[in-house]
Amino acid sequence: MILSLSHVRKAFLDQEVVKDATFQLAEREKAALIGSNGAGKTTIFRMIVGELCPDEGAVILPKGLVPGYLAQNAAPESAHTIYDELLSVRSDLFETEQEMRLLEKEIEKQGSDTDALVLKHSALNEYFEKENGYALRSEVTGILKGLGFTEADFDKKIAFLSGGEKTRVALGKLLLKKPELLLLDEPTNHLDMKAVAWLESYLESYPGAVLLISHDRYLIDRVAEKVIDLSFGVTEVYRGNYTAFAAKKEARLYAAEREYEKQQKEIRRQEEIIDRFYRYGTERQIKKAKSREKLLSHVERLEKPVEENNEMKLRLIPTIESGNDVLAVEGLSKAFGAKTLFRDVSFELHRGEKIAVIGDNGTGKTTLLRIITGELAPDSGTVRYGTKVYAAYFDQEHAALSPEKTLFQEISDAYPHMDNTRIRNTLAAFLFTGDDVFKSVGSLSGGEQGRLALAKLMLSNANLLILDEPTNHLDMISCGILENALRAYEGTVITVSHDRYFINAVADSILELYEKHFIHYQGGYDYYLEKEELFHSLFAPDTAVREAEKASQADRMRRKEESARIRKAENELKKTEEEITRLEEKLKALDEEMALPENASDADKLLSLHEERDADEQELNALLVKWESLMS
Repeated sequence: MILSLSHVRKAFLDQEVVKDATFQLAEREKAALIGSNGAGKTTIFRMIVGELCPDEGAVILPKGLVPGYLAQNAAPESAHTIYDELLSVRSDLFETEQEMRLLEKEIEKQGSDTDALVLKHSALNEYFEKENGYALRSEVTGILKGLGFTEADFDKKIAFLSGGEKTRVALGKLLLKKPELLLLDEPTNHLDMKAVAWLESYLESYPGAVLLISHDRYLIDRVAEKVIDLSFGVTEVYRGNYTAFAAKKEARLYAAEREYEKQQKEIRRQEEIIDRFYRYGTERQIKKAKSREKLLSHVERLEKPVEENNEMKLRLIPTIESGNDVLAVEGLSKAFGAKTLFRDVSFELHRGEKIAVIGDNGTGKTTLLRIITGELAPDSGTVRYGTKVYAAYFDQEHAALSPEKTLFQEISDAYPHMDNTRIRNTLAAFLFTGDDVFKSVGSLSGGEQGRLALAKLMLSNANLLILDEPTNHLDMISCGILENALRAYEGTVITVSHDRYFINAVADSILELYEKHFIHYQGGYDYYLEKEELFHSLFAPDTAVREAEKASQADRMRRKEESARIRKAENELKKTEEEITRLEEKLKALDEEMALPENASDADKLLSLHEERDADEQELNALLVKWESLMS
């Protein structure tokens, strides 16, 4: 057992945040801690790492174990570059390597009586190899690229990075450390879809234990072996991933509701019998009534099962049915300055279709939605709505909300025909009750603003919903409610989303922005993953042909020359990598040969090996410089 929490309780002043947290984590086990926003998940993490002390109960870790902890919005401060900041994590290996080089020079200098030095060098080399010292730089490069940094980013100073970039650096440092217990609090917040997919694969094969807090249900499905549910301050452990947890929790809640209703029915029956006995008024009947009352008073009454946020109501009902042809986008192009986001984009949307738009960050997904809604003009191309199409737009920044207004005013100003009772009922359906309706919109959290925007969306009665990251800031239960509402919605949906679980639950098809064009996948996210590589390979040549037809002869020649240059560079890169591998293997063999006892006392042999190793190392360093140049 690498971690154990036993009946842990934590309160802040008079607010009890964690009432009873009890769970264990075995070595190499992967688990997810989930719960609604503000449930106390981060508080539990802070107690595990010792930032907070529990009021009651115990947090138990093996002696000497220091968990690796990624807090939300972690932002390292450093004068280093991104690359050097990660290298600094394993400064011990650089010190070991330096000591090895000094020992080698000392062995070469002494010539004889070097047994002790050779043994020390051998021990250091063994540690260096065990800790993957020879491949450290390659590992750093792999982690940084996996987290979405390009080689052009490696030399950027930490001080000039955005908050999200700093958090990615902090995550990279933690992964390079490889602690026995990894605690990750919302690790995907600043990652695009490709980086999240890379992180999933990394965590699946991670050699230690992992406990993560995440709103990314697809990530939990891929990584977690068990789910720890924190509801109303109490933990409940479920074996399996998120999908298994959701099914088991629903079944458990249903069974609990049935047991509660059954007991309530029996209590009412006994109370009616007791009341009847008292009405009869005879001594015998009154005695029976009192006897039943006594028995009933000793019954352990079940509490009514409740689920956090399960009262939020979301029904999306278009009042008017659109024509079959809902939206036609033809020849759309958009650039900002010298940066082209997309060009010659064409697609159609028909009644009842639900399409998700995906693509790398910065490819223009939100820009596409803004052009469709008319907020932004395209550089070329047209957007045409079909007959009887009424659209509603949910933007991820909630720009349509007015920060200075109260929640009540936000609804009443948008829908002046609604009376006070209906406005209050609508807000109550989205968990805004009592004096909440008089809060200012600007004082709401991101999740609360999302719920308010959904309330306005519900009232719009639109038959085309244009949604930009609708699950941002929503907790898992609210995401599920939105998914159910969209599945039942009879209108048309086009949504930009990075939430892969949401895409799988809602979308019939996917539009991927790739190489400044769209690829249409007739299926959900799992289908996209299955076909992505094939479609990319088929699409690229078509794109080249389409562009070549529009280009001049000179442009075609330039592209041909560029392709030839790339092929030549790729061949040279391949040969360089093969030569680097050969030299790395040779250096490893030379190190092993130098460490042999029979060579330790043979000064001539050792000197010859050292000279050969130095020559090979110089050649390797030159090849690495060449490799870096070819990769740039």
